[in-house]
Amino acid sequence: MTVLMVPPLDKKLWPSMGPQVIAWMEENLVFGPGDLRGQPLVLDDEQKALITRAYEVYPKGHDLAGRRRFKRVDFSLAKGLRKTELAALIAAAELHPAAPVRCVGFDRWRRPLGGPVTDPYIPLVAYTEEQSEELAYGALRVILEESEVREDFDIGLERIVRKRGDGRAVALASAPNARDGARTTFQVFDETHRMTLSNLKRAHQVMLANIPKRPLADPWSLEVTTAPEPGVGSVAEATMEYALTVKEGRVEDASLFYFHRQASDQHDLTTEEGARAAVIEASGPAAAWRDIEGILDLWRDPTTDRRYWERVWTNRVVQSTEQAFDIQRWRELADPDHVVEEGALITLGFDGARYHDATALVATEVATGYQWLAGLWEAPPGRDGGGGNANTENWEVPEEEVDAAVEECFRRWKVWRMNADPYWWQTQLAQWAGRYGDKVVVQWTTTRYRAIAQALKTYSVAIQAGELSHGASGEGQVDYEKDLERHLANAHRRELNFVDEDGQRTWIIQKERHNSPRKIDAAMAAVLSWEGRTMALSAGVTGNSIYDEGASLFL
Repeated sequence: MTVLMVPPLDKKLWPSMGPQVIAWMEENLVFGPGDLRGQPLVLDDEQKALITRAYEVYPKGHDLAGRRRFKRVDFSLAKGLRKTELAALIAAAELHPAAPVRCVGFDRWRRPLGGPVTDPYIPLVAYTEEQSEELAYGALRVILEESEVREDFDIGLERIVRKRGDGRAVALASAPNARDGARTTFQVFDETHRMTLSNLKRAHQVMLANIPKRPLADPWSLEVTTAPEPGVGSVAEATMEYALTVKEGRVEDASLFYFHRQASDQHDLTTEEGARAAVIEASGPAAAWRDIEGILDLWRDPTTDRRYWERVWTNRVVQSTEQAFDIQRWRELADPDHVVEEGALITLGFDGARYHDATALVATEVATGYQWLAGLWEAPPGRDGGGGNANTENWEVPEEEVDAAVEECFRRWKVWRMNADPYWWQTQLAQWAGRYGDKVVVQWTTTRYRAIAQALKTYSVAIQAGELSHGASGEGQVDYEKDLERHLANAHRRELNFVDEDGQRTWIIQKERHNSPRKIDAAMAAVLSWEGRTMALSAGVTGNSIYDEGASLFL
């Protein structure tokens, strides 16, 4: 079994409110939605262990005696292990006017004594408005409605309030307002592997920053997730990366508790025996009640996406077969210390919309194959379907900024070729062609499916072969964003009805769905830029000198 636990268990036995919380839950609560709905709650050993660790406190005699040890907690478990229900159960205890969820002192054996939170405010955040009442909040509502403690609450579709009025839980799909944000005592982020939109990621950061605002309430956050899909830029992926930096000692954060369990790599998922063993291992104690054979039936189904199956049922971090590019391999090719010298020979790729989605400019050094994001302009949430307000409907790509970015590339480096999708940008491309030469600025229509399919294949092969490198985040981008990587990870394959010269099925890239807010424009720009480099090398241009003899041979 492979477990990432930060911090790991140590020899020191920390006092915990967990046993009292567990006893209160099993005495007062029931199972939520599902086959056991309304039946008396019985927690398994792993759930008890996670609750116990989440509720560890500093011991008597410590400067922080009785205070919560962890302010940020994350449970990363395979699909079907009731992690949403577990989050709802914890929220029920945090909300109840008598549950022992905070340390109010110690007994003579130095064991913590528990009491409730005064005036709790508990936002439960889902990844869409439609899901905000179906995930943790929906489970919480069912649990309280069917438990003996239901008389202690006024339960509604969007909020649950203590009968006395001094505490509430609310369903959210975006950041709380300033007043609400200042009152948080406990908060849940549910299915964070699906939280990829910029507004949800900003909400996550803002809400984490709100935690210290009520120090007397000893507030904290809980994130629950399945293994993230690599490269899509989800909250879950960022949290896992952060936990790894803490584990490796690159960041010191004593307030984080992170638990991720997955099947170890020794299992061969191409065999039924290996698949069964992997599911059982990833299940932990839940294997006793989990429908292992039902999960294996999905594995046996020839239409099942095996990589998706592996990610959700064994909790391994793997990308879907629908993703166009190997993001794990892409990450291995990062060379953040590389410097492109002034005057170096480069190629550019340009693609994007004008009034929605995004527009991107990607550069490639001909001599080395090093790529970087030279410019990216993305529509704010709302215009692209990502949630926002009506003001974003008037958003337009700032043409002056785009022109300035292109001009800077031509000023700093020798641009051998700029392949640009003309859609929405015909006039500007004509101006650039007049300024820099029509053999340099070339309209490259991405709806020429045979041509773009070959360019995509060339780029994909270059990644696998390690022919290109990149700066990971792109010049001027913060590590968290990794914009070029994010767009590449968002690109999904769409197979075409013809094969290439090697007899292989051809494909192009598209979004996961038509109106998806996950953008791919920088991915297409990267492909167009790489195609320019390929054409340069075919023309005998090596890029080893800005005076390369072949630099004038464009086609």
